[in-house]
Amino acid sequence: MYFTLVFIEIVIAILLILVILMQNSKGGGLAAGFGGGNIGTVFGVRRASDFLSKSTTYLATSFIVIALVINLFFLPGKGKTQESVIQGGQSTTVPAPQIPAQTQPQQSNP
Repeated sequence: MYFTLVFIEIVIAILLILVILMQNSKGGGLAAGFGGGNIGTVFGVRRASDFLSKSTTYLATSFIVIALVINLFFLPGKGKTQESVIQGGQSTTVPAPQIPAQTQPQQSNP
């Protein structure tokens, strides 16, 4: 199930990229380069932009939902619990620093 959802996620990502690139922007976008400049003749100019914006919305929403489902329910290795070093409870005691005994310098009597 995990690999199926990842495959669907990749397909949706590729479709989302293509749909976004097909949209017209102020500069004409990449739609003309891919032959999408004629898409207005098939649907009409107004209907083509509505179709592309709605498909962008649906693809982006499904991309986010599937990504959340994969992360929450199907992420491999999620069932394994690993304790951190802090949670492990290994207490190590650090010995108190030893202060060296100070000796008075001996005075010599001449």
